[in-house]
Amino acid sequence: MNKEEIAKPAKKYYDNVSVGNRTKQLVYFVEQHDKPTHFELFFQENPILKTVVICKSKKIADILDAHLRAKSIKATTIHGNHRASQIQEASLGFNKDEISLLVTTSKIYETLELENVQRVLSYELPFEPESYFQALRAVDERGESILFVSAEDEKMLERIEFMMKYTIPRAEIESFSHTALVKKEKTTKKKPRHKKSKATKQDTKKED
Repeated sequence: MNKEEIAKPAKKYYDNVSVGNRTKQLVYFVEQHDKPTHFELFFQENPILKTVVICKSKKIADILDAHLRAKSIKATTIHGNHRASQIQEASLGFNKDEISLLVTTSKIYETLELENVQRVLSYELPFEPESYFQALRAVDERGESILFVSAEDEKMLERIEFMMKYTIPRAEIESFSHTALVKKEKTTKKKPRHKKSKATKQDTKKED
């Protein structure tokens, strides 16, 4: 057999579109205040994988951490209020399979060198799309990306999907009735996926 006849392996591309189209992604629409409960139910209905949970702020990460502790769910939380040694210890623990559930913020996540990430769960969508794509590349086609999208996150979801040229499949937690709201869209006219509440100014201040 000539060298020319030997099939060359297909070149793998790591641009946003390529990674987005070959990696499993799912969107769950859920109100912000329901996310802790939704998170708990998600892990009851899905297999346990090495998971990194990414929040947009330290405050939200701490709220989730408190909920997990109250439910006796083992997790490690790190963000900008923790010492560098604590962050490094958590990162090493994850890489050594001593930690299977790591909660952090998007800013801190970008500084970590994590290995064998099987699931990235975007508890909130980030301030910039590139932060999402960086997390997506960490799992690539071998893992999965889960997005919890509240009403405040929907514009960012649209930007991410536009940049990927891909509409992420929608999913529901069987035991959580709020996610059934998305089924009420019967016409082609776009409708909000969340019930309207009193308008509040979105805090655009970046936190770590």
